[in-house]
Amino acid sequence: MAIKKWEILKSEYLFKRPWLTVRKDALRLPNGIIHDEFYVLEYPEWINVIAEDTEGNLILERQYRHGLKEISTEICAGVVEKGEDVLTAAQRELKEETGYEGGEWTKLMTIAPNPGSMNNLCHCFLAKGVRQTGSQQLDKTEDIEFFTLPKDQVYDLLCRGEFHQALMVAPLWKYFATRI
Repeated sequence: MAIKKWEILKSEYLFKRPWLTVRKDALRLPNGIIHDEFYVLEYPEWINVIAEDTEGNLILERQYRHGLKEISTEICAGVVEKGEDVLTAAQRELKEETGYEGGEWTKLMTIAPNPGSMNNLCHCFLAKGVRQTGSQQLDKTEDIEFFTLPKDQVYDLLCRGEFHQALMVAPLWKYFATRI
């Protein structure tokens, strides 16, 4: 039996904001069942960056995450602005959050945050040889501390489960797996 797409019978927007839109769909499943209350969260595209400085250390960040009510250790991440290329967004976010720029950039992977109920993708980049050319340019709602660590210490943090953000854990594991 081949998997088939669901048929959208009706869509209604319940909530629209620049960073989150909630849509309610009425659907007909391939088996004929009507599912009249399926919610989709529409987000803009996201990026994250594993950044190595000129000494080969990784640039990490700490910031408070209210959903889990914890101070989180992370890699640089952010939102792709409307009409912005994903690489340009990644470079902009790294510069804004850390003051680092330049280097050689490659795309590591593109992942779906939660394809069951979210419609966006997260584009993950590796930036090698970045250097600090300025200071942070944070948004008024951002409070980010950045620091560098040797790769082996970052790997130890990853193995101990210190990174909780799945969209950052996936590219970090790929980064370390492909360095072997």
